[in-house]
Amino acid sequence: MKEHLAAIVFSLAIVISSIVLSQGFKNRNAADGKISVTGLGSKDFTSDLIVWEGSFSTENYDLKQAYKQLEKDKILISNYLNDKGITESELVFKAVSTRKNTRPKYTQDGKYAGEEFLGYSLSQSLQIDSKNVENTEKVSREITELLNQGVQLYSLAPRYYYTKLTDLKLEMISMATEDAYARAHKIANHSGAKLGQLITANMGVFQITGQNSNEDYSWGGTYNTSSKHKTASITMKLDYKVK
Repeated sequence: MKEHLAAIVFSLAIVISSIVLSQGFKNRNAADGKISVTGLGSKDFTSDLIVWEGSFSTENYDLKQAYKQLEKDKILISNYLNDKGITESELVFKAVSTRKNTRPKYTQDGKYAGEEFLGYSLSQSLQIDSKNVENTEKVSREITELLNQGVQLYSLAPRYYYTKLTDLKLEMISMATEDAYARAHKIANHSGAKLGQLITANMGVFQITGQNSNEDYSWGGTYNTSSKHKTASITMKLDYKVK
């Protein structure tokens, strides 16, 4: 009788152990009660601010004459830009930079014999900040016309910005969040679960690239200033409970 009872107990123990192991295996492979998704918000936009910089220079053995020539060039540049539609408030001339040019002198036997004075080099830079992007862009391409007036002007490539970045970023966050929610909802439905409350939300890096460019995204964020037409994007990672 004892042996029979022991066999029954042993059989029950095996059954219970099998159930426990099976349940443990199921729990190990079941969802952990959370869905993690990443949503994307992206939008094309056009820059509404252009920044264009340039510089002009002159050289003369007489410092006063050099300053006079530089001031003459400044007036020519200012009048030219005003005639092209660049306003006084958009144009800023920066401080004059002065450099004394010399070169080393040597005797016939190669010994250093001091410096030879070659004259003065004066330069001044200018910057234009304008919301009239199209016109300023056009002027930046035509500025070489001043060379015909004897002005040594060096122009840099314009930089393009957007003055409503804060609003744009908020819009992108909203789009990315909606996209992530839609993804989470679809995953929950396909898996036979119900989407629960939001656990965490983490914003990715805000990126601005040139439209139709092959710029690489970076961990620190890309901020394109060379293209007038740009694309803004951001990601949002959301974690939801599932029922």
